[in-house]
Amino acid sequence: MSIKEIQDEIIDEFSMFEDWEERYQYVIDLGNSLPLVDDQYKTEDNIIKGCQSKVWLHGEQQDGNIVFTADSDAILTKGIIAILIRVFSNQKPTDILEADTKFIDEIGLKEHLSPTRANGLVSMIKQIKMYALAFSAKS
Repeated sequence: MSIKEIQDEIIDEFSMFEDWEERYQYVIDLGNSLPLVDDQYKTEDNIIKGCQSKVWLHGEQQDGNIVFTADSDAILTKGIIAILIRVFSNQKPTDILEADTKFIDEIGLKEHLSPTRANGLVSMIKQIKMYALAFSAKS
């Protein structure tokens, strides 16, 4: 599935909810279903800088695609990184670098986060793009 198709799927899912309380619960549920990053990758190097909570992100290349795993010590943040991993994991580095993230505005996520969480969201996207940049430079 392409990044755009996954983003459209997420937009459709969020449109089913009446209010933000239901959407927050959905984000938390997504976080609870996140495949966790292996403990060996829960290192200082894998912590995303700029997040209020601790967020660990690990990416590795498999068959030309980047596979991401992550974890967080905060339930809402874990849900946010779960959404990003769903969109960007198992994608080619060039596709990740070229992808826009307008779907975040379309689901209204950033405007419903505290300023520090919104900054953390931007930092998460930046870190995912940095992995893509690093892996595309290697190939």
